[in-house]
Amino acid sequence: MAGASKNSRTTVATHKFFCSCGGEIVMKTLVDNGKLKNIAECTKCKRVERRPKDFK
Repeated sequence: MAGASKNSRTTVATHKFFCSCGGEIVMKTLVDNGKLKNIAECTKCKRVERRPKDFK
């Protein structure tokens, strides 16, 4: 049984997250003490959380 190839199954899915203030949440990468940290920041109110889910 031949299935679809691995490359044909990959799709680019972008999900836009929005803050309760109405601003869009953008993921940023910071270097802190030589370690990479991913943070989510609202463009409107500048609120910073660890991940976009935390804005609810």
